[in-house]
Amino acid sequence: MPPANGRLVQRPGQGMQSTTPDQSPYGGIPSTQQHNSNSASTTPPQQKRKHRVDSNPIPPQWSSSNDPDPKRSRSSNEYTMSAKVQGKRPEVLIDLTGDHHSSGHNTPATASGGFGKMPMNYNMQSQNQQQQKLPHRIGARKLVVKNLRTSIPQRDASTNEYYTSRKQELDDAINDIFTRNQTTTHSMDRIYRGVEDLCRRGGYKELSEDLTKKCEDYLASDKVGGRIKSQAAKGDDVALLRVVLGLWAEWSEQLKKIKWIYSFLDRSYLLNTKGAVRIEDMAITAFRRAVFGSSVALRKELVGGSPPDGGEPSPGRKVLNGICMLVKYDRRDDSRFDSGMLKESINMLRLFGVYGKFLERLFLDESHQYFVEFAEEKSSTCGLKEYIMACESLLEREDQRCDGYNFDSTTKRQLRDDAYHVLIEKYSDKLLEDDSIGKLLDANDVESIAALYRLLRLSGIEKRLKGPWEAYVKAAGSSIVSDTTRGDEMVIRLLELRRSLDIIIRDAFDRDEVFTYGLREAFGFFINDRSVSSKWNTGTSKVGEMIAKYIDMLLRGGLKTIPKTLLSDSKDRADAEKSGHASTADEDAELDRQLDHALELFRFIEGKDVFEAFYKRDLARRLLLGRSASQDAERNMLSKLKSECGSSFTHNLEQMFKDQELSKDEMKSFKDWLKGTGRKEGSDGDNKVDLIVNILSASAWPTYPDTKVLLPQSVLEQITSFDKYYQSKHTGRRLAWMHSLAHCVVRAQFNRGPKELLVSAFQAVVLVLFNEAEEKHDGVLSYQQIATSTGLSDDDLERTLQSLACGKARVLTKHPKGRDVNKTDTFTVNKAFTDPKFRVKINQIQLKETKEENKATHEKVAADRQFETQAAIVRIMKSRKTMTHVQLVTEVINQTKSRGAVDPADIKSNIEKLIEKDYIEREGGAYTYLA
Repeated sequence: MPPANGRLVQRPGQGMQSTTPDQSPYGGIPSTQQHNSNSASTTPPQQKRKHRVDSNPIPPQWSSSNDPDPKRSRSSNEYTMSAKVQGKRPEVLIDLTGDHHSSGHNTPATASGGFGKMPMNYNMQSQNQQQQKLPHRIGARKLVVKNLRTSIPQRDASTNEYYTSRKQELDDAINDIFTRNQTTTHSMDRIYRGVEDLCRRGGYKELSEDLTKKCEDYLASDKVGGRIKSQAAKGDDVALLRVVLGLWAEWSEQLKKIKWIYSFLDRSYLLNTKGAVRIEDMAITAFRRAVFGSSVALRKELVGGSPPDGGEPSPGRKVLNGICMLVKYDRRDDSRFDSGMLKESINMLRLFGVYGKFLERLFLDESHQYFVEFAEEKSSTCGLKEYIMACESLLEREDQRCDGYNFDSTTKRQLRDDAYHVLIEKYSDKLLEDDSIGKLLDANDVESIAALYRLLRLSGIEKRLKGPWEAYVKAAGSSIVSDTTRGDEMVIRLLELRRSLDIIIRDAFDRDEVFTYGLREAFGFFINDRSVSSKWNTGTSKVGEMIAKYIDMLLRGGLKTIPKTLLSDSKDRADAEKSGHASTADEDAELDRQLDHALELFRFIEGKDVFEAFYKRDLARRLLLGRSASQDAERNMLSKLKSECGSSFTHNLEQMFKDQELSKDEMKSFKDWLKGTGRKEGSDGDNKVDLIVNILSASAWPTYPDTKVLLPQSVLEQITSFDKYYQSKHTGRRLAWMHSLAHCVVRAQFNRGPKELLVSAFQAVVLVLFNEAEEKHDGVLSYQQIATSTGLSDDDLERTLQSLACGKARVLTKHPKGRDVNKTDTFTVNKAFTDPKFRVKINQIQLKETKEENKATHEKVAADRQFETQAAIVRIMKSRKTMTHVQLVTEVINQTKSRGAVDPADIKSNIEKLIEKDYIEREGGAYTYLA
């Protein structure tokens, strides 16, 4: 058999030429190998070359017209080349007759004619001589054949017989594969070689068409097509799907053997021929047609909902219905569901190309109907919480099904969008119902609210939740502020509400700024709503008063005074550490955070003058009575207020701290003055008095009523001494003693030992009276005797006696016993008094503000607000000279809203007062400033 790509050219009139040993057929490079020859040679024979299957065969149009020799030998002596090498091999000149030699060649070379071998003899010595004499020849070589015999009749008949037998062997092998016959008479390698030989002869197209027909006939037979039709007639779509999957598995195994046998045809011809269908594609298409038939007919059936002829649905439609039925089983938790069959079915249809064309649309339609039924059922039988959880569970299962059973991402996206539309958008009114959302927020159900937010965000309508959110916050906050029976708990309840809402924003709303802004708007609304605050009948902001008292409680008692629900959790601590602040696990840092929360409520208040008045009074009590839990916390709070409201707001508060420092220096100077004058600090004996005086600036500190009280002689002497000292040091100054703010430490002797009692000045005055009562009145004093000796008013005396005889620490005994103090009662020392502590704090009445004091503070704030309004009117008119009534009222509201909201009616009344005082006058429809 001649080498592939060998070109045989017969040139009449010319002698036959052949290549010489010194010339290589590859570009003129001398060869270093010697070919095996039958002639005697001292050169050892060439090693056997391994025969290689050509992976790049020659197209039919390039093959030789002569048929290959059926008896060809594949020994190592045969000269064979791969197509890759042949493509690079130049044409050579070979004399096939063996009688003619090319002139100039010393070494003869003979080649047998026809398809015989081409033995050649090479003389290495002559070759070396030729290499020295002849230059290298570069370029292509031509093969010229003279006297070539193109046809051998005997060999043609043998060749046809060979190919016929190979064809029959191939047919038998295919039949054995289809019948699953394992006892084949021919080896697979022989059958493969037969296909290769048939292809090399030029039978590519015939082999391909014959294989296609055999596959189609087999799939249309009773073994495949008949089984499908018979099962489809039974009406069980899932069972039909199981049969089709079984047949497809068998066909896949048969296809593997067919592909191996026809691999040469598949790679050499079908792969490189335009328009040719490869074996695997042909087999898949044939099986798909056997199951689903024509794509056009199946599409019409799916669009119309029934077969065109009105008969039974086609097997292909039933297979698709079987897949949808499996999905339905899974959605309803039916035991008939087979997860493996569903996954294999999806993979099979994706391979057939049926998935995107037919199954996807049918699956989405069936899913849409399921979503509609699901939403109608759940919305009518479940509440909001149950509906949210059911929808979230459904969506999660649908996602898992699409991922687990290899549905396309486009199918998953369309399915998800349809579910969002049916379950969320169509039922958005139910999901956004104010009452239902309010119940979830009341229950602090963060999980359900987070699920609702996620559902709404899937459809892009989560911003619509802001309306019900703000409505709930306004309603809940207004109910707290307007609750007059729980006024002392107002701020704690507001902070608990704010805390729960902040946690919802953090954990449920993913820190969405929209809801944070809505929360601030809602708080600002109900805190400054006059219809809400009017229920307290104070005329000013009740919230400002209660915030000041809450901060006072924090600064006096620390964290132990607030509920644990307001304390920071682990997430707050983590956020604090990330932001670079101190961890809220530290007590000081946690106290600072609680003060910040109180200030957040303070920022919502428009009338900050009420807060200022009450905060100043509470600060004065803490400083004078020494009840601050931390001086650092006091100064920290002062700096926060200064940064929030400015230095003018905290000027008097800062002066109060300066007075405390100056008082300490003044007391040190007083003691030095006493030593210099030779006076003693107190009386001798057990009645020694250690006096500490706080000198306060009247302009910075709150005003207090002048309460008269008769002091013990020892105390009065000390006060008189300090008064003389102060008058001698500061001329022109006068001290006004506020005994109602004084507090004392009194040493008392009881049966079980001595105690130190921390009491107010009024309480100390009453207790000291019993020292003389032991001698004069047998230790018994009546109400009238105490009132005469102390000079206290009835209200102050009743409060004082009640704290000593009816409180928790009863150092006095009231006769008769009871919780109320009457003017006919008598009192004695409770010598059996005991307490585990050496220093006992008696309930101090100075720390409790009376209703009259509270009312007076609100009235003072309202009066100051009127003066501030008049000052603002004069200031505005002085700069503008002339303004209309509406312009003036608007400008006054803008300038005074930081101190407190003023009604337009109050502004008008103040304008009338200024007109009477000749500050402004009315001209037509405007006001004019009078210089």
